[in-house]
Amino acid sequence: MSEPVIVLSAWDLGFAALLVLLLAVLSMLLRLRLSARLVIAAVRTAVQLVLLGMVLEYLFRYRDGWLVLLVSLLMLAVAGYEVWARQHRPFRGWWGYGVGALSMFVSAFVVTFYVLRVVIGPSPWYEVQYAIPLLGMILGNTMTGVALSLDRLTQSAWQQRAIIETRLALGQDWRHALSDIVRDSVRGGLTPIINGMAAAGVVSIPGMMTGQVLAGNAPFTAAKYQIMIMFTITAATGYATVLACWAGARRLFDERQRLRLERLRPPG
Repeated sequence: MSEPVIVLSAWDLGFAALLVLLLAVLSMLLRLRLSARLVIAAVRTAVQLVLLGMVLEYLFRYRDGWLVLLVSLLMLAVAGYEVWARQHRPFRGWWGYGVGALSMFVSAFVVTFYVLRVVIGPSPWYEVQYAIPLLGMILGNTMTGVALSLDRLTQSAWQQRAIIETRLALGQDWRHALSDIVRDSVRGGLTPIINGMAAAGVVSIPGMMTGQVLAGNAPFTAAKYQIMIMFTITAATGYATVLACWAGARRLFDERQRLRLERLRPPG
């Protein structure tokens, strides 16, 4: 029989927060200009996770599929904003938000639905115990991949505009003129998750496996769930990154295949 989970008190969390505060002080002494960002990020983490815990407690109690859908769409909306905010030169207007949000919706929701229906098979299939944590892990990793790939796409297009326009003048269409940049952008978005897969179980113990082991589940069961999660988030990140880069690349050109960098916002 596994040991009961050790419940953390507010004092325990305070001692953990002390480590971040000491890091913020060190950042201030070294003039890294990260102290405020560290403290704000730590506060956001605490508040957001406490609110998430309260929401999940409510969902566990009532198990309403419409509430699960509402929370999922809210998670997507926030992820779309984060993708937009992390870019130096996002697209102007709705496209700045829509490219990332739409690509994550298509990829993350389809992959999550597939895993719930085909791989895990809870009853009902939208069981909150599985649906929300799974979607959260997929969206979190997909968000990072899409943000990195779109940022590299727009930055590279801006820096290499002379090369792109030369290729267009030589008769290439927009796909060929931007093909190298699109490939580099997709690679940039997929590199973190590929590195994470390569190091999982050797250099690091991934988060879900750690959580299940700390919760008292058998290590081998936790390992199987982590393998499934790694495969899932890699696939979702790959699909979303390819879709976002394709849509973003197409947006950089008009119907006459002319480069339109004015559709990008300036940095800051």
